[in-house]
Amino acid sequence: MISTDLLGPGDRDAWERLFRAYIDFYGRSEPDAMYERAWSAFQDGTRLHARAARLDGRVVGFTHFFVHPSTSGPDVCYLQDLFTDPEARGKGIARALIAAVTEWAKEQGCDRVYWNTQESNTTARRLYDQVARNTGFIRYQIDLPR
Repeated sequence: MISTDLLGPGDRDAWERLFRAYIDFYGRSEPDAMYERAWSAFQDGTRLHARAARLDGRVVGFTHFFVHPSTSGPDVCYLQDLFTDPEARGKGIARALIAAVTEWAKEQGCDRVYWNTQESNTTARRLYDQVARNTGFIRYQIDLPR
């Protein structure tokens, strides 16, 4: 049975293992300090939020999200990261996480939930095309030096 809830202090190891796998999936490398900063922010729960998906009580997925203002209406929720343990894929984990964030965003008075993915992420896009509308926007980015 799939359940979703906020990540708690006892979920740190499972979350970090999955988050590192997510970072690897996108071919990135991040310093340990990034994981510590993110975890602290999730536990604080004021700016950044995280939910876990559990299958039979075990953490098998996560999502990270936050609310931000919109110039053209009510606040919106950005679903920044979503990842499912490869061994648990195809069981509805990502769908459950998206639904949980959507419900949370409704409770916060948000106007919409949105996210980005790589065009080549065809597996995830099959689900996204079922649960959301592709708005056709193309993302541009300028990386700033750290």
